[in-house]
Amino acid sequence: MEDHKIVQRNVALQREWYGEPLGDRVRRLVVAFDVSQAFLAEVLGISAPMLSQVMSGRRAKIGNPVVLARMIMLERKILVPEVAAGNRDAMQSALEDVRDARPTVGRDNIPLGSDDKTVLAALRELAEDEDLTEAAKRLDDEFPAIADLLRRAGASH
Repeated sequence: MEDHKIVQRNVALQREWYGEPLGDRVRRLVVAFDVSQAFLAEVLGISAPMLSQVMSGRRAKIGNPVVLARMIMLERKILVPEVAAGNRDAMQSALEDVRDARPTVGRDNIPLGSDDKTVLAALRELAEDEDLTEAAKRLDDEFPAIADLLRRAGASH
């Protein structure tokens, strides 16, 4: 198979598996945290060349589930108000938290890291408890981990 066809196939698989090409997700993190791709690779726990291959579509997937969990954790940390505002100390703290995290990964859990309360609080600011609970019910069958997150945010606090 020609190289560009392999890349096209891998990017299509990434859309199917991850919701969008990994290159897009990684570039958003590089921009949001104002870091180099190589530094982001270090934070995620993957080699810079491997991250580059995943981003370019030369590889279809991230083989280590802990690396993917860290990426999800970092994506969530963008929701932290101080990080979203571009506070350098908050951004650095978020990067260090993710780099040092040892998330456990399972089908029904989404790792949040130490900012669990912050993420849940951010969701509570977006919607009423009843709405979060209703959204959780709607997502239960196809997205149980997201449903669990919404349910936890909608629980009495």
